[in-house]
Amino acid sequence: MVDYHAANNQSSAGGVQTYMEQENDWDRDLLLDPAWEKQQRKTFTAWCNSHLRKAGTQIENIEEDFRDGLKLMLLLEVISGERLPKPERGKMRVHKINNVNKALDFIASKGVKLVSIGAEEIVDGNAKMTLGMIWTIILRFAIQDISVEGTASCVMIVAAPPPPSTHLFSLSNSWKDGLAFNALIHRHRPDLIDYDSLRKDDPVTNLNNAFEVAEKHLDIPKMLDAEDIVNTARPDEKAIMTYVSSFYHAFSGAQKAETAANRICKVLAVNQENEQMMEDYEKLASELLEWIRRTIPWLENRTQEKTVQDMQAKQEDFRDYRCVHKPPKVQEKCQLEISFNTLQTKLRLSNRPAFMPSEGRMVSDINGAWHTLEGAEKGYEEWILSEIRRLERLEHLAEKFHQKAAIHESWTDGKEAMLTQKDYETSTLSEVKALLRKHEAFESDLAAHQDRVEQIAAIAQELNELDYYDSASVNARCQKICDQWDVLGALTQSRKESLERTEKQLESIDELYLEYAKRAAPFNNWMEGAMEDLQDMFIVHNIEEIQGLITAHEQFKSTLAEANKEREAIQAIQAEVQKIAQSNGIKLSGANPYTTITPESIDNKWEKAMDMVPLRDNALQDELNKQNSNDTLRAKFATQANTVGAYIQAKMEEIGRISIEMNGTLEDQLTNLREYQKTIMSYMPEINTLEGYHQLIQEALIFDNQYTSYTMEHLRVGWEQLLTTIARTINEVENQILTRDAKGISQEQLQEYRASFNHFDKVRGPSSALTGDSEFSRIMGIVDPNGSGAVTFQAFIDFMSRETTDTDTADQVIASFKILAADKNFITADELRRELPPDQAEYCIARMAPYTGPDAIPGALDYMSFSTALYGESDL
Repeated sequence: MVDYHAANNQSSAGGVQTYMEQENDWDRDLLLDPAWEKQQRKTFTAWCNSHLRKAGTQIENIEEDFRDGLKLMLLLEVISGERLPKPERGKMRVHKINNVNKALDFIASKGVKLVSIGAEEIVDGNAKMTLGMIWTIILRFAIQDISVEGTASCVMIVAAPPPPSTHLFSLSNSWKDGLAFNALIHRHRPDLIDYDSLRKDDPVTNLNNAFEVAEKHLDIPKMLDAEDIVNTARPDEKAIMTYVSSFYHAFSGAQKAETAANRICKVLAVNQENEQMMEDYEKLASELLEWIRRTIPWLENRTQEKTVQDMQAKQEDFRDYRCVHKPPKVQEKCQLEISFNTLQTKLRLSNRPAFMPSEGRMVSDINGAWHTLEGAEKGYEEWILSEIRRLERLEHLAEKFHQKAAIHESWTDGKEAMLTQKDYETSTLSEVKALLRKHEAFESDLAAHQDRVEQIAAIAQELNELDYYDSASVNARCQKICDQWDVLGALTQSRKESLERTEKQLESIDELYLEYAKRAAPFNNWMEGAMEDLQDMFIVHNIEEIQGLITAHEQFKSTLAEANKEREAIQAIQAEVQKIAQSNGIKLSGANPYTTITPESIDNKWEKAMDMVPLRDNALQDELNKQNSNDTLRAKFATQANTVGAYIQAKMEEIGRISIEMNGTLEDQLTNLREYQKTIMSYMPEINTLEGYHQLIQEALIFDNQYTSYTMEHLRVGWEQLLTTIARTINEVENQILTRDAKGISQEQLQEYRASFNHFDKVRGPSSALTGDSEFSRIMGIVDPNGSGAVTFQAFIDFMSRETTDTDTADQVIASFKILAADKNFITADELRRELPPDQAEYCIARMAPYTGPDAIPGALDYMSFSTALYGESDL
């Protein structure tokens, strides 16, 4: 009845050919055996339903339900995975015959020659022909690919033999005791069958146990009845073969599922590790950026302080930030960059898309924020130094203001009372003349003090312009002095007019006293000014300034001889008065009526001024010594700074050459680089020495240094760049080792890659071999995805290894999921949990999108979009 052609050409020799030749002679007598027919009906019906349930339907009566050909065509589509011609939906006999013919034509197209089976017999419900057709389908689609050994009565469908106590002699009798079925399950799933507890003398229990376990745990429907097998002298071979073939497909599918699950586990493990590294990078980047964000406002705060001490406290806080808080962040920034490079390398090695951090967390963003931070540092340090200078200037001016104001207030004390008295109304002519001369002397003194008042006002104005914190009290005191000065001017003019009116009545005046008063007053004012200058405070910042003050002081001392002659002349006038009085018997009536300046006061002030001169000499000399010491400190710092600067420059150039000219194995290069890093770190004491000099310079308030062009900030940045460059070079070699081990690249290949890369790096141009613009653009798109115009050696290695190394692809992962899903276009959560480890199964379930195809069922998941997303071909 059945004749195989092309489908069995590969297995025409041996037992398979013998069995097929037997099948060509359909045993109609045995088929009509009621026991065999019953077994075949149940077995074939269960086998058909095991496939039809995938399409959501089933059959109840095998010869009736296939009569219209619809479910027959559906069965063939399910088991073959191919589409049959569109069936006819009519109810007439001709429609049914046409549908059955389409099914029979499809079977024949698979190389099976149908003998004596026509569409009319199937439509008429011929049980014998229907069972023969189903057996033909089972042979073609379920048993053909199974290895057949020995004779047609002994089919071995497992890769290894069952337990030693089980021997297969024929398909009809060797399965009756049930041990073979249990042994078959135990061979592949020993956890489901306790084979040693089975008894050969209890076949019904053995068979039911095997059938129930297969149905419950292996999803193999129960196609046989234990009683039918035991109570039949020779069970139907076709029923047995059909049921046993289900075991083959179940165990074969499990083996494929295990392979597919292993592949998926490997892919998911790589993806989970990469995601953890991405989360760590995002967290560290966020923390570093948050620290920068919190630090910059502090560095940009320009709240002014009232005193130098308060600003120096801010300076100390800034120094603590530089030495304590910032260095760990520098290390975090370097580690962040290393982690980013390592992650990108791992992604490239696992054929994953490059990692793109969240917006604002790129390495370039962090470098930009870091650059802004360093700019804020520089501005803050300059502002602190300028504020200290400003406050020093303000304190000096404030003290000078109060000193001059106190001298002026002391001079004006009682002047208003003197100018408002009416003593001239009851005075004699000589007394009036004396009062007039005294007033003239006062006017001279008043004019001499005009300069001091103007100085006081000028100092107050400068304090206001420099935003002195106590400007209110300064302005009030200055205003009081100016108002009092205006009153004194008005009173002076009023008294003068009164004396001049009286002068017409008074003609006598003592010229000698008058001359004394006129000369004594300016000289006295000069001495007060000299004493004020000798007591004046000074602030200098370099040797030239203190030398200028010393020169001015020497010039002042050179005028003392002339001033002493003036003093002696003034004293001579007073001596002349005494001489005239004694020679003429004149009795003097007290002090000089024209001035309060006595010879004694002049001598006392002169002596005080002479005592102040050596004190001023000592103060200026001490300051000169201090400036010399500061200059020595500048020279020490400059010497150390020039040495450190040259060292950093030389090492930067040297590490550049080392990164290009490194030879030997990568491990040797890594060892040499780490030794080189230790050598660089051993230079740290020199940096610390320079920091010590810098601190002494800041404490000495030295703001410039003509002996060197280096600043401490410049050298700090250079040192940090040197350490970062070494760390990057070490990381590059580590990534090369990782690439070599992952890609299986030999040392000779790496050396060849390095020589090629160095050649292109020197010529600075594309290879002449890349003659096509499109090919060159493709390669540059791989090795320089950001379009920076620069290609790293690591990117060059990744490209070369990618061109010659096969890696997992999205298509391979999709094929693996399709095996787990039993060739469906979707997969369920239960199937994932059954085939994958728990953590990776939940990982897939959480990330797979719902499947929306026309064959979707509740809970269906789309494994195709998930697989392409793993490799960056779509969004996850």
